[in-house]
Amino acid sequence: MLYTARSKEFMTDEGVKRAADTCKYMGIEGLVVIGGDGTFKGALDLSGYGVKVIGIPCTIDNDIGCSSYTIGFDTACNTAIAAVDRLGDTMQSHERCSVVEVMGHRTGYLALNVGIATGATITLIPEVKYDFEQDVVGRIRTARLAGRTHFMVIVAEGMDPVHVIADRINEATGIETRVTALGHVQRGGEPLMRDRVTATSMGYKAVILLAEGQGNRIIATSGDKIVDFDIGEALAMTKGFDMDLYKMFTALTFLDKNILE
Repeated sequence: MLYTARSKEFMTDEGVKRAADTCKYMGIEGLVVIGGDGTFKGALDLSGYGVKVIGIPCTIDNDIGCSSYTIGFDTACNTAIAAVDRLGDTMQSHERCSVVEVMGHRTGYLALNVGIATGATITLIPEVKYDFEQDVVGRIRTARLAGRTHFMVIVAEGMDPVHVIADRINEATGIETRVTALGHVQRGGEPLMRDRVTATSMGYKAVILLAEGQGNRIIATSGDKIVDFDIGEALAMTKGFDMDLYKMFTALTFLDKNILE
């Protein structure tokens, strides 16, 4: 209803003060802001001028340090999975390699989960350095010797350009390689059950906090529980990448014989 936009003016003290004055003029006693770290930093600035703010983490990247889960991640994953599954049908019938770019900002949470769910041959993520000859060409050759006739390469955005990766695969293996960048289609559509329930639970918690006179808090998930943190504390948190999940993916694709040792 309010829409959203980046504001250069709001990045200045004068802009933040003007926003706070507008809230007071409109009789707005508290705000629930929905987004990621950038949104929360803006909320922190606004709170410095007396506006009570509650933040709710909502990003398909799932990269908010204070929250084990962020609204939108599950829906985006399933949207990407459906697209990759459809591509897989074509790749199999034509014995091709498909290089698919998924979103994720600077993290690989989305790409890795999509790679696991679709049985991708390779998943390239920012958290793990890779050697093209060994980790891309070598894995395709290994999969080919194991009987695969089509190959799916999932690439997190922010890695090497997907068309460059595709050209190198085609040149090294002779396999016809196609590129698909899913783009913002991952950010739309009807939300799935987990996102609907999580969003409702977080919204309820936000309203309870404001009704109690609290502000400057970030709502988060900790496992299956809804919790809250001070904004400054939440922004200082970092999120470790689940390397065990990546090791599982590598083991299940029969690409690292030593992974279980």
